[in-house]
Amino acid sequence: MGKYIVQYNRKKCIGVGACEAVNPERWSVSETRKADLRGAVFNEQTQLFELEINQDELHKMQLAADGCPKLIIHVIDKESGKIII
Repeated sequence: MGKYIVQYNRKKCIGVGACEAVNPERWSVSETRKADLRGAVFNEQTQLFELEINQDELHKMQLAADGCPKLIIHVIDKESGKIII
């Protein structure tokens, strides 16, 4: 089970691909110029894609979130609920 939740607002994505550049294992930009987060599930309540990750993936997800020009990727500590980025 993951220790962090990645939340991603695909509707607001402009397809720059910074996320894919730093974390191609999880991110890819589709032909529609929207990034896809591999393994994520759409949450009807929040209207966001969500993915649980562990400490091993945290750094790359932080880089993806930092590099996003629209600031639509967030990493949340699952235990505390604190937004890391």
